[in-house]
Order: sequence, then C-alpha cells, then structure tokens
Amino acid sequence: RRPCAMDWQVLTRELSLYLESQVRVGFLGSGVGLSLVLGFGVAYACYYLNSIAKKPQLVASNDRFCRFLEEYCPVVTETYYPTIWCWEGRVQTLLRPFITSRPQVQYRNELIKTADGGQISLDWFDNNDSSYYPDASTRPTVLLLPGLTGTSKESYILHMIHQSEALGYRCVVFNNRGIAGEELLTPRTYCAANTEDLEAVIHHVHSLHPSAPFMAAGVSMGGMLLLNYLGKTGRDTPLMAAAIFSAGWNVFESIESLEKPLNWLLFNYYLTTCLQSSISRHRQILEKLFDMDLVMKARTIREFDKQFTSVMFGYRSVDDYYEDASPCLKLKSIGIPVLCLNSVDDVFSPAHAIPVETAKQNANVALVLTSCGGHIGFLEGIWPRKCTYMDRVFKQFVQAVFEHGNKIFSM
Repeated sequence: RRPCAMDWQVLTRELSLYLESQVRVGFLGSGVGLSLVLGFGVAYACYYLNSIAKKPQLVASNDRFCRFLEEYCPVVTETYYPTIWCWEGRVQTLLRPFITSRPQVQYRNELIKTADGGQISLDWFDNNDSSYYPDASTRPTVLLLPGLTGTSKESYILHMIHQSEALGYRCVVFNNRGIAGEELLTPRTYCAANTEDLEAVIHHVHSLHPSAPFMAAGVSMGGMLLLNYLGKTGRDTPLMAAAIFSAGWNVFESIESLEKPLNWLLFNYYLTTCLQSSISRHRQILEKLFDMDLVMKARTIREFDKQFTSVMFGYRSVDDYYEDASPCLKLKSIGIPVLCLNSVDDVFSPAHAIPVETAKQNANVALVLTSCGGHIGFLEGIWPRKCTYMDRVFKQFVQAVFEHGNKIFSM
C-alpha cells in the first residue's frame, strides 16, 4: 500500500514537533544540526511508510472465507505498522520476550494419563467469572499449543489467555511431556510429527465439555503439530477451526535457515541448549534407551533430532522425521477452517518455503503474510509492551469463529 497524504503529513508533523522539543537549535553552533536530524527523520519516515508499513497478503481460494475474514477479522486486511525502531525480523524475534508484558493468569493444573503409561500436564484457565458465558457447559473453549520448549508461562500464551478472558472464553494449555514440571513416567517426550498426545488431549477436553464450542491455536512448533493433526484427521475432529502462528512449514528449509552462521549464533545454539535442558532432569529414565552423553553434546537442533528425537519416535533417519513433521505436505487434507499467520522475514520459516500455491488448493485454508514481524514477534506501536499484531489477529479470529462461525462452516 502506498501511504496516503494524511499518513505523510501526520507522521512528518509529529516527528518534527518531537525533534524540535528534544534537539537544541544551537547544535553544532547553528540550526544545521537540527536540519540534518529533521532531514534524516523525514527520510526515515518516508522509507518506513513506503517499504515497511504494508497491508498483509491474504491468500485464500475461497471467496466466502475471504469475505468472512474481511467482515469479522478485519485486522488481516489492514496495514500492519511494525514498531518503527525495531521492525527487522531477527530483532523482533529477540526482543518480544523481553518487551511484552506478562499478564497475570491463575491456572488450574490437571495431569491426564496416556495409553502408553505416560502423563500430560494441562493448565486450565476456566474463566468462571465470565459474564458472557456463565454456563460452564457451553462456554467456548480454546486449546493453546506453545512452541518448541514453551509452556503455559510463555508471554504469547498469557496474552492469548488475556484476550480470551475479555471475550468470556475458557482456555486450556497443552504442555508437551516433561517440560512443565511434571515427571516423565515413560522414556518418551514429544515431537512435531507425532500427534497421539494431541489427539488424547483434544478427546479429553471435548469429553469434559461436549456442548461447548471448541477450537485450537498453535504457535511455532505447536502450530506445526496442530497442522499435522488436522491434516491427518480431516473433518473428523471436534475442533470448529484453528489459528496457526509462525509455523515452520518445511522443516528442511527451516533447519537450513537456522544453520546459517548468524542464525545459528542467535537462535539455533540457544534452542538446542533449551532442548537439552528440558530433558536433562529426566536423564535417569531416558538413559535407559538413549546415549545421553552423546545427546548432550549436540550443538544444533539437527544434531539433537538425529541423536534423540528421530530415534525416540522410530524414524530411520532424521530426514525421515523432518519429512513427516513438515505441515506443507498435509495442507491439502485439512478439513476445517484454518487461519495461518506468518511473516516473510521469519528465519524459522523462510518465505520461499511458505506453501502459497498449496494453500490455494484448499478452500479451508487462509494464509496471512506480513512483510515484517519475525518469529512470534509482530510488535507494533512506539513501545510495544501490551498488544501485538499477532494478539489482535488471534482475538478477532477466535471471536469471529465462536460468534459468527456458522457463516463459514457450510463452505
């Protein structure tokens, strides 16, 4: 979108007033310094409005789905203005956990048993004070899936619950095995391809509240897991719809991107150590099946998956695991409405690996692609502490599904 005249006038005027109040006219002995600063500021504002602030690309083959989103989730058609001083993808990715607030949420924990003798930790936000849905049996429920080593304590999960609370909805967070403080009862953790635990959780939540509208939202690896589940089940799921944020669509491309020197330094090595930390306290039960000394020597996610994840879930090689874990290969089989938000500058999911053409072949799928935002970043505003663009997409889409979903379910 080319900026309108009002955008330019307002931004330039506000920038000039601010700089005039902060910079002395006597800088460098004259008004030259102020003129240089103002000139740079105006040039930067022009660049920002021309090249950074843009409307997202909405990819959907179903005109009815598009119209539904335009009417009830208009944020996906509006210009996204990334935080003017940190719009680059890596910077957004790194800063979000430190900048964004952490809303207070009181959980009710539940441990459920699995068929193999393990246990899964669920954190419930019941929202019993909901004035919109005082009847718990029919209160809409959102299942939330955090990222690779994330739990219910992640800031992006807390913000989703905060948004849901305002709408009167109930939330339940699916913590992957062994990372939320509970003990591993069997030598098994989790991966992006195996959906057995997710299926058990969805069945459990639905059985507790069979009359309640039910949908799910997954972030990063949680989004990949949710997509793989939906690709496997088609329409045979109690979920009405799903929202996916910053999913890695092609694991091969994601891993290759994360192994580039700068990305390895900023993200890959850190995440590898997080994975190792998440299993180290379960070493006693895991070392019955794995060479834990070798696993703890991994310096990349690929090495960790080669020595641990792919072995745990019975894959012949890490490449076989990555192929099975890639949601792009299952996108055609999804049978319920799904909205997927990605930024094209996300190093975890490179732009060329986003399955735009495949998405156009499934009427149930809509992609929203922003030019900036990084990985689970999507910061906006001068000081992006509270609400991000991702939070607004989540809130509007969840509300649209629960309150107007009948308009798309007959697609």
